[in-house]
Amino acid sequence: MIRRVIAGNWKMNKTVAESVAFATRLRAAFDTPPGPEVIIAPPFTALRAVAEVIRGSFIALCAQNLHEAQKGAYTGEISAGMLLDAGCTCVIIGHSERRTLFGEGNDRINRKLQTALAAGLKPIFCVGESLRQREEDETETVIAHQLKEGLNNLTADDIGRLAIAYEPVWAIGTGKTASPEQAGKVHRFIREWIGHRCGAECAAAIAILYGGSVTPENIAGLMAQPEINGGLIGGASLDVDSFIRMIGN
Repeated sequence: MIRRVIAGNWKMNKTVAESVAFATRLRAAFDTPPGPEVIIAPPFTALRAVAEVIRGSFIALCAQNLHEAQKGAYTGEISAGMLLDAGCTCVIIGHSERRTLFGEGNDRINRKLQTALAAGLKPIFCVGESLRQREEDETETVIAHQLKEGLNNLTADDIGRLAIAYEPVWAIGTGKTASPEQAGKVHRFIREWIGHRCGAECAAAIAILYGGSVTPENIAGLMAQPEINGGLIGGASLDVDSFIRMIGN
């Protein structure tokens, strides 16, 4: 059985002090580790400070991005080694905002996945379609292409070490969300695709998260879908009480 994952992506929000306060409150909210795997992705500036707060706890520290090179003249970028040094165990790769706002294509996302895996970081690999693509019934075609190109040259063992997040681009930050049935259908397609790519055992073990305007109000319906193994949560993860509610849902 796949353990549920509740991951909070804070994006470009929270100062170091605000991040530390959130992590402190989150850690104190549970006397024993909760059922789901809990992941938070603060901004880069707060990673080290948050790592100190959550050290030895049930909370995993995640980065929002990395560069595919180990080091070099890449102004403003962060390497896998730097993330490990800051205390990260996982990293978000291929988020729709990186694809659309920063022009990251499937080839580069593939290189980032290979870099993260080689460094021992667990990638949360994001895929998803735009509103136009959904309206033109291209969802499965688009996602299959993202999976094929993004996972190129990765072994079944490599793929088994990552999580996948389905994030319909049209539902991110818009207040819209796919219905549980719509999301479940896409998650089932992703799992079937992974099964063809690396085998039924690999597909059955991989966590597939939903990331499209998840809130405390809609999370129960989404998580009731058997193919949805958790959430990659944006705006609703910024409020600690909201995030705690979603962990306990």
